[in-house]
Amino acid sequence: MSHKAGFVNIIGNPNVGKSTIMNALVGERLSIITSKMQTTRHRIKGIVNGEDFQIVYSDTPGILKPGYKLQETMMKYVDSALADADVILYVTDVKEDKAKNSDYVEKVKQAGVPLIVLINKIDLSNQQEVIALFDYWSGTFPGAAVFPLSATEKFNLKPVFDRILELLPESPPYFPKDELTDRSERFFMQEIIREKILLTYQKEIPYAVEVEVEEFITDGDLLRIRGVIYVERDSQKGILIGKGGTALKKVGTLARQEAEEFFGRKIFLELFVKVSREWRENDRAISRFGYHPEN
Repeated sequence: MSHKAGFVNIIGNPNVGKSTIMNALVGERLSIITSKMQTTRHRIKGIVNGEDFQIVYSDTPGILKPGYKLQETMMKYVDSALADADVILYVTDVKEDKAKNSDYVEKVKQAGVPLIVLINKIDLSNQQEVIALFDYWSGTFPGAAVFPLSATEKFNLKPVFDRILELLPESPPYFPKDELTDRSERFFMQEIIREKILLTYQKEIPYAVEVEVEEFITDGDLLRIRGVIYVERDSQKGILIGKGGTALKKVGTLARQEAEEFFGRKIFLELFVKVSREWRENDRAISRFGYHPEN
């Protein structure tokens, strides 16, 4: 029996639901999801295995025009996803401006890679609008398969999966068949903490934050985790901690509860806040926090 395997990379503008689609296709919650832009900062791979196939999905940051060095690195992840894809999933939705980042649409066209266009969030629209968008994207990407869907409702995902299998090249698996992702447990703990910060704070705070798990120790049935939250300024540190430490405690509680569900065990979580001045513009800090465009 022949075996298929390949990299299916998910690309699109911010807030169109790329991470929700990734999680739905993988069947696990690997990418964090909030309504804020720039929620996804890394390329996060999720692996789906069958007897005769392996699909390596890759979630990417939303397409944007970089305003600082961290965002430049994030866009390198998107560019690398175009370069190494066997199949591209280009995600749009029923609400976004179709002309947004049109220059990147041209890049997708020129990639020369089998393409599937996903029109997400159709549960927020009506049939007439969806048909109009289907016609628009079919004309924009001639030859591409176009699927209206709702990732949150898990509607119309099966035909997408079937089309991906058709397009995958014949290949042996790239990863062991029992692997779900190429990322470490520490990475997912950091992402869980960062998600709770995105959900808890407003304005600039979530975007100035990076999380580093310094200790991740298994102690019997307990995980002992020490995390450091880095911000760029002393004023941000004060806001993050909150009066009497209440804000930070809330983040810690929410993160611990989700992590216990994710890892399936009890967790003792300690969080600390430190200042790393202007880290988003510092190449060394960006690299230290794990932003490597080749990943």
